[in-house]
Amino acid sequence: MASDKVPMLAEGYRQLEAELKRLKLERPQIVDAIEEARAHGDLSENAEYHAAKERQGQIEATIADIEDRLSRALVIDPTTLSGDKVVFGATVSLIDEDDKKIRYQLVGQTEADAKVGRISYNSPLGRALIGRQVGEEVEVTTPSGDRYYEIEQIEFV
Repeated sequence: MASDKVPMLAEGYRQLEAELKRLKLERPQIVDAIEEARAHGDLSENAEYHAAKERQGQIEATIADIEDRLSRALVIDPTTLSGDKVVFGATVSLIDEDDKKIRYQLVGQTEADAKVGRISYNSPLGRALIGRQVGEEVEVTTPSGDRYYEIEQIEFV
């Protein structure tokens, strides 16, 4: 499983790189905080020391996770895609059962933000849309019940 490629847009890749750089810049500050706390003496009852060590552990784990995702990244540029089926990176216009139009782009899990119209290809709706074509109806089971959508348009922007 660890060698699986992680699809993401170029923007998501850049965001991960920026987060990695920020965390690596924080490393020396944490080391300084640990050294300073160590200088206060007894480590067994030293809250600053334990907090700094915990933060160091969190940063190192996050750095390792981001480096892993970046090494497995499969960067996809939606503008180079075409076709009549929904794939990763596609922007899909849907009509729900109340004739309300919605528009989502299928993105990687770390890039997903439904409020700005980006859903993970791994989400229930994302999985239901993959491989479908314009005019097809999609049924999605959500915690609030089943929802139905019709695919109105597929774009690669």
